[in-house]
Amino acid sequence: MEDKGIYITINHLNLFDSVSFLKPGDRLILKKDRNNVYDDEAIIAYKDQMKCGYVANSVHSVVRGTFSAGRVYDQIKDDAECIIRFMNQEMLIAKIVG
Repeated sequence: MEDKGIYITINHLNLFDSVSFLKPGDRLILKKDRNNVYDDEAIIAYKDQMKCGYVANSVHSVVRGTFSAGRVYDQIKDDAECIIRFMNQEMLIAKIVG
């Protein structure tokens, strides 16, 4: 059975030492980072109000089959929720649930 949800890649985990406390099944909050000087469509992920990564927005960092921050930015309000499905030391794949 095919799951037609919206999946995203979250990267830059190493910037926030996130890997040590994240695991599949965890819920994250996604918030638009309106003050990001590098990316007008930046979305940051939080776990328990701690920053843990950014939704990937480059052809070099978005995993095939997932949506980039640019494709998701206008589909969410100021924030949304996602659930981690897969991860490694460098990035994770999460499904947007609200």
